[in-house]
Amino acid sequence: MKEQVAAFIHNLIFYDYILFGSIFSLFILLIVLSMLLQRKTGFAIFLVLLSFALLLFGSIIGYMKMHAYLFKNSVQVSSQKKLEFTQAVVVKGSLQNLSKFHFESCKITASAYKVTGNVVKDFIFPFHPFQNMSILEHNISKGETRAFKIIIEPFTYSKDYNISVGADCK
Repeated sequence: MKEQVAAFIHNLIFYDYILFGSIFSLFILLIVLSMLLQRKTGFAIFLVLLSFALLLFGSIIGYMKMHAYLFKNSVQVSSQKKLEFTQAVVVKGSLQNLSKFHFESCKITASAYKVTGNVVKDFIFPFHPFQNMSILEHNISKGETRAFKIIIEPFTYSKDYNISVGADCK
């Protein structure tokens, strides 16, 4: 856990510091305002609850939305094929940089998940894939499209499955 927190802090960019600093400043402002309005107890409690909700949810949602905007990309799967004589699936596709920034690295992940006829299970299975495989692509310029190939192995699942591909770029 300590390593994950250290990696998260190490990978923060300038815009993250601006976001977290402004949210923390607004948190402090609302707390001070609630202390000044302590005679109006109901409103002061509302401001305290609002400030803590802003601190928690504002930083999480703001971080996710900002990174989705700043590092916007598009992943297209062109083909997927289960190999006959090897326990593997080959997924081919392309990654396009749609943002206004140069990507230093992109982690492209292919996930295999089960498919059944049950609507509820088909909704839940993509959240818990039974196999993942990732590759790294480096130095993708803005507007550039890069082809990739991911081999998911060992792939021993014999029933119906789907493959989803996503990219996390920085």
